[in-house]
Amino acid sequence: MTNLTRLLILATFAALSATLFAETLAPPVMPADHRSLTRTISYADMKTFLESVDGKGSVHVSVEGTSTKGRSIYLVQLTRKAKPSWTILFYAQQHGDEISGKDALLYLIRDISEHPDRLPEDTGVWILPMMNPDGAEAGTRVNGAGADLNRDHITLEQPETRALYQIVRRVRPDVAVDCHEFGRESESWRKLGWAKWPDITMDGLNNPLFDRTLIAAGERWVDGGAKAEAAAGHPFLRYWVGGVPPDNEQRHSAPDIDSGLNAIGTYGGLSFIIEAAARDGSEATARELGNRVDAYLVLLRRFVKGGGHRAEDSAAIQKARVRTLPPFLPVNYLWINPGAKVTRFPVVETATGRTIEVPTANMMTELAVKRSVTTPIAYAIQPRAAVEIGGLLDRQAIPYETLTAPRSVEAEACTLLRVEEQFDDVYSRYEGRQIVRREPAAKRELPAGSLWVPLKGEGALRAALILEPAAMYGLYQYPRFRALAAADGALPVLRVTRDEEVSREP
Repeated sequence: MTNLTRLLILATFAALSATLFAETLAPPVMPADHRSLTRTISYADMKTFLESVDGKGSVHVSVEGTSTKGRSIYLVQLTRKAKPSWTILFYAQQHGDEISGKDALLYLIRDISEHPDRLPEDTGVWILPMMNPDGAEAGTRVNGAGADLNRDHITLEQPETRALYQIVRRVRPDVAVDCHEFGRESESWRKLGWAKWPDITMDGLNNPLFDRTLIAAGERWVDGGAKAEAAAGHPFLRYWVGGVPPDNEQRHSAPDIDSGLNAIGTYGGLSFIIEAAARDGSEATARELGNRVDAYLVLLRRFVKGGGHRAEDSAAIQKARVRTLPPFLPVNYLWINPGAKVTRFPVVETATGRTIEVPTANMMTELAVKRSVTTPIAYAIQPRAAVEIGGLLDRQAIPYETLTAPRSVEAEACTLLRVEEQFDDVYSRYEGRQIVRREPAAKRELPAGSLWVPLKGEGALRAALILEPAAMYGLYQYPRFRALAAADGALPVLRVTRDEEVSREP
């Protein structure tokens, strides 16, 4: 046998071994080209894949928590430096039946594990690919306890959301991205022979209490995402929900903080929601899954590479993290269409596949504040609610102190009149609206055992958005906290307007 023959045999053997080794790393349902993916990656296959890449290059895999049914919640860290200067958190499959965000993130992990140079040296990426493994295995929106995790971002009652916020508090991401799916067709759309046009949608922070500079930074990312998706051939719209145009209302994402978008934004970074379009039916889902993953990867890779405006983003984040609260707190706000602007809304004609534009004046494009209240200097929680609300403050990392002696203050009390449990068809608002009467400020003595929550420092924004008793959407939409109201409706959180102890200081 010649030396050349031996070399050819060895080269063939090495190539075959490399191929076999690569196949053991990736589950069989994860083809090399993500666009040919026809079946979502299961919990078991994800676990096998993550174990295969753990420790490879810049990849580190850990277990961050356990689901209600005992499944591990995996966290993947991608870093080239011990302390990256720019941090990103991606999390997916809060809703177990929304799959493409998780699949795209696993492909992102694979690509960076094989090509570490695709991760900028100053950037650290943390990925929670399957936040709801119980729902993923069951094919349900909710988790193993029957809870919608994307409505648990105020109370943090579920282990899966608590695991997410452990990561948020440790990483303090500059950018956080929540990955979802929406239905391309519903019965009301099918009746008209239409389907929703975009392959993917995206939105940023929008609660009116956030700093405007931070909101504008998010809008830059949305605009840039639209251009990137167009270049990749994917129809893109800013995230929206609502009925069929032109007669029904459409609007952008809810400005409340019971979902990940705005709730994680209270920690001072940029925050986004992405939703890819899924068609009903297993055959259509399989046929279009690779396309959804491709649309996702366009946006995810852009976040990793940077959008070309890092300096502006960093300045906006820094400003938001040191900003004091404004003199007034918005407590009632909604989406409106000033001047009845007409939007040409794109839809797909399902019989022909043709895109048509439907003129509508019911696309709500601006967020309006309907009522605000003066910003208190602190909130005081009465002793009867100290255990329940104190636990919430701990889960949300909101600083507070427990009074060891009585304290004289001037404060406003609030009375809960009712909670409206039906969807509001007039103003297109979700259920759970708190109708509250605010009483005039009066001198009060807070007994020992009360909790004192000052509205200063990094936790002030979260405290105001979570504790404010005059807010239309707040703690008392949840039965667990509604039970803390007294028999006459008196709420246990007081709005402190003057601290007598501070006033007496020289």
